[in-house]
Amino acid sequence: MTGAKKTSSYGAESIIVLEGLEPVRKRPAMYIGTTSQSGINHCLNEIIDNSIDEALAGFCRNVEVHIEESGYLTVFDDGRGIPIEKLPKYKVSALEIVMTKLHAGGKFNVGAYKISGGLHGVGASVVNALSSHMIVEVRRERKLYRQEYKKGVPVHPVKEVKQSIINFKYKQGTGVSFLPDSEIFKETVEINYNIFKKQVKERAYLINSVFFKIYNRKNNDRFAYFFDGGIISLIRDLNRGKKILHDPIYIKKQLDDKEVEVAIQYNDSINENIYSFVNVINTYEGGTHLTGFKTAITRAINNYAKKEFGNGKNGEETFTGDDVKEGLSAIVYVKMPSTNLQFEGQTKSKLGNSEIQTFVQQTVFDYLTTHFEENPKVGKEILGKIYLAQKARLAAKAAKEAVLRKGALEGASLPGKLADCQEKDPALSELFMVEGNSAGGTAKQGRDRKYQAILPLRGKVLNTERAYLDKVLAFKELKDLVIALGMGIGENIDYAKLRYHKIVIMTDADVDGEHIRTLLLTFFYRHLPDIINKGHLYVAQSPLFKIQSGKHIQYAYSEEEKDKLVNSLTPELKNSPTIQRYKGLGEMNPEQLWETTMNPEKRVLKQITVGDSQNADYVFSMLMGDEVPPRKKFIVTHAKMAKLDF
Repeated sequence: MTGAKKTSSYGAESIIVLEGLEPVRKRPAMYIGTTSQSGINHCLNEIIDNSIDEALAGFCRNVEVHIEESGYLTVFDDGRGIPIEKLPKYKVSALEIVMTKLHAGGKFNVGAYKISGGLHGVGASVVNALSSHMIVEVRRERKLYRQEYKKGVPVHPVKEVKQSIINFKYKQGTGVSFLPDSEIFKETVEINYNIFKKQVKERAYLINSVFFKIYNRKNNDRFAYFFDGGIISLIRDLNRGKKILHDPIYIKKQLDDKEVEVAIQYNDSINENIYSFVNVINTYEGGTHLTGFKTAITRAINNYAKKEFGNGKNGEETFTGDDVKEGLSAIVYVKMPSTNLQFEGQTKSKLGNSEIQTFVQQTVFDYLTTHFEENPKVGKEILGKIYLAQKARLAAKAAKEAVLRKGALEGASLPGKLADCQEKDPALSELFMVEGNSAGGTAKQGRDRKYQAILPLRGKVLNTERAYLDKVLAFKELKDLVIALGMGIGENIDYAKLRYHKIVIMTDADVDGEHIRTLLLTFFYRHLPDIINKGHLYVAQSPLFKIQSGKHIQYAYSEEEKDKLVNSLTPELKNSPTIQRYKGLGEMNPEQLWETTMNPEKRVLKQITVGDSQNADYVFSMLMGDEVPPRKKFIVTHAKMAKLDF
């Protein structure tokens, strides 16, 4: 009947209770953050962290990970092994409870694990729920036990067995082998191998004398990590290839059931490199422990400066946190009972315990105050570095404010050479940074002006690895780029004002083009890192070859692809192909550039991501910094890999 109200039944029968691990399969992202590739890494780390908890408790010396050709991910340790006895209350094995019940495990009892990476007690059971198949083997008191599961449901009770089916060789401990469920992880069931290796390496630094072994049977890669220097070894690794100003400063203090370790070392770069951890978990979003550290080091250095020079050196204002962190590499590592941990979110990326801020702040401040008094040479070396940072900050601030007064960075006047797009929605807009005015003109003619903007770049841009903001803004090409992006730069960045959500570097396929690309990547990494972190930066892949036989035209993006295409030609076409090697974008006409490089349906774009921030920092410092020996060594080592055009 027209106009009648819709009715629906809402009674007791409408209430659904998700039993066991059903909630995990229903809403997996609530438990592991994402069902993309990083979710696979998260699952593997949950299992590894259980082994690490045994190591932190002093019962494990070996952690072994196998990446099987079949897709299974297997973790072994030589710890105590998960208990297999029946729990009277539940009348099933403790192992089954741990693997199938949320909020079950030994980490809620401080007597079982004083320090643990786990907080919510859902790690193993969540991984089980999100796996199409899981096998757990436990060896305790010379007996081997096994239980298998499908999508979190036990296939059989825990039983004693004679032989391992997952190649578990330790005399005691736990082995877990799981196959991520493709119904959950629809994009991929492969881990990000490079990120995984970095995560294992971090754990090896933080846990002294534990041997981590990795076997990747998909590519026959093997590696092992064993460090006995702890976070001092890590801080030396962070400053690899840089000119250091002093030996590492190491701080350690225990108070009741809490412990903090800090390592500090300054180098002569203009960038900070600070890592924070809680119970081997990388708190990449920081938290109270990092806040306490930053407050303490700024206060201690300012107090020392006043003692040495009075009210600031040469009457200048006191040092800010930005001054102090320039050239600073530091590790802040807190260990505390897992039962007291307060994280923001299941992925444990930010610590929330307020008492830790006070503990870390007081510990670091007291130690540095004494250390600077006892080691004046170190204190003065650091002060000299920070004083230069302060001068540069004030100069950059004055330069930036001069630009802002003209309204240049506020989008009042877009660069004249920018051919903007018609689309106003940043999510639908693309900006191509094109090498050279000639190629820029071709790109302007070949683009889809509705959503593609073109910004030609003239020559090589400034190397910004060691450039302060005043120099960046004084360089016209970079200033124009900042204005075009619209989000500002420095401490006044407003990410919401970014005008394009796809920013594409498009340079020639030669040495000069690769150099310009590297300079642009350095600029974004050092001055606009959110562009990379939020997935907005890309590199366009222009073709290297045009293969033409009569009216039949194909494009190849590598030597291998060219050979493959030529060999695939029919006999009549194979006898007369013309192969053109492109050395510059300007050699293509607008239609060719659109068809091969800019057309969303056919183009190849490489997204720029930072899988290993520690290694990325090293590479940029080594390639683009002032220290010549590391760069020379890199060039000599990799010289034979270079493919040059003459």
